[in-house]
Amino acid sequence: MPNVTVIGAQWGDEGKGKIVDWLAARADVVVRFQGGHNAGHTLVVGDTTYKLSLLPSGIVTGTLSIIGNGVVLDPWALRDEIGRLEGQGVTVTPDNFAIADNCPLILPVHRDLDGMREAAAGKGKIGTTGRGIGPAYEDKVGRRAIRVCDLAQLDELDPMLDRLCAHHDALRAGFGEAPVDRAALLAELRTIAPFVLRFSTPVWKRLRDIRAEGARILFEGAQGVLLDVDHGTYPFVTSSNTVSGTVASGSGLGPNAAGFVLGIVKAYTTRVGSGPFPTELTDEIGQRLGERGHEFGTVTARKRRCGWFDAALVRQSCAISGVTGIALTKVDVLDGFDTIRICTGYRLRGEEIDYLPSSAADQALLEPIYEEMEGWSGTTRGARRWADLPAQAIKYIRRIEELIETPVASVSTSPERDDTILVRNPFADR
Repeated sequence: MPNVTVIGAQWGDEGKGKIVDWLAARADVVVRFQGGHNAGHTLVVGDTTYKLSLLPSGIVTGTLSIIGNGVVLDPWALRDEIGRLEGQGVTVTPDNFAIADNCPLILPVHRDLDGMREAAAGKGKIGTTGRGIGPAYEDKVGRRAIRVCDLAQLDELDPMLDRLCAHHDALRAGFGEAPVDRAALLAELRTIAPFVLRFSTPVWKRLRDIRAEGARILFEGAQGVLLDVDHGTYPFVTSSNTVSGTVASGSGLGPNAAGFVLGIVKAYTTRVGSGPFPTELTDEIGQRLGERGHEFGTVTARKRRCGWFDAALVRQSCAISGVTGIALTKVDVLDGFDTIRICTGYRLRGEEIDYLPSSAADQALLEPIYEEMEGWSGTTRGARRWADLPAQAIKYIRRIEELIETPVASVSTSPERDDTILVRNPFADR
């Protein structure tokens, strides 16, 4: 049976939660393969709204949900999130939830370092969420991370703590902070360990067995391709690879496991935090997009910056991630605009280009080249068939397909799960 990988094809916040929720009901297992609890998905099911940060979206439908080794895990945030969901009637047990035993932990020292760096950065702020994700990934590649499996052997942790504290104590001293309190850190780990270890397992092995049985696996990405640490708007990016290729390393399955790659694309463009944004609108149109789209971060409640659809960026994201088809979301936010613009490329120092350059200095100088289209007066909200859409809305969608060189697999017309026009089911046999 085919697998499906869902990624954001812009800067995140494209409405992945609804799409993943819809697909999770048709999957046998949902896997998070990168990121931390700086990402968030909002699911609206009937009259209930669920806000997820770490847990894969399948948990709401009872689908087996797995956190892969590519994720950095804050165990205390996980405990709190599970508690909130259980308060909403969601059951989370080792039968429907698992964590990779080689998953690195986000510790209090990581949150401390994140905050100290941002506070001292001045105009160089990256705009992190301050949750310790970046420092945790640094410790992972620096070979000083404490992982889920280490929670079962805390009495043997001294050599790892020596390496961890040697690094962090030097950094903390530079900020005028006291050294890491090792005793307090160990005490916190001993308290949380039993909770986390309930769900710990060799995820690569469990997924291998599940795949051998012909199960449908849904890989759930966090953030968006333009926040990828290699391919995004560096340095204003996240600390992990967000592209579909990370499925292999972040879950323990091979590179042929990704299957159908579904890129989630908003019908306009938004981003949270600092960094270049060629089509950003700081006028009343940008404000209108933000208000109608309720553009506030699921995790941080930060206001999102808004702008016109950037086809050059999405075309690049689709190419880098091998996107098979896109799910176009929030089309209804554009209802009632007299004129709609699409960015088709840029001017850089007088030259026209059709891609996002790697240099941050070049990105800051980009001037968008726009194509104008007539808007529509009718409504798209709640549409579930092409026949329900205004003719100009269909024309807009078709033009997006042409410009990004990728077909539309579905169109979302409201936050409700069933308000979707399905063109192609990613799980259908090919």
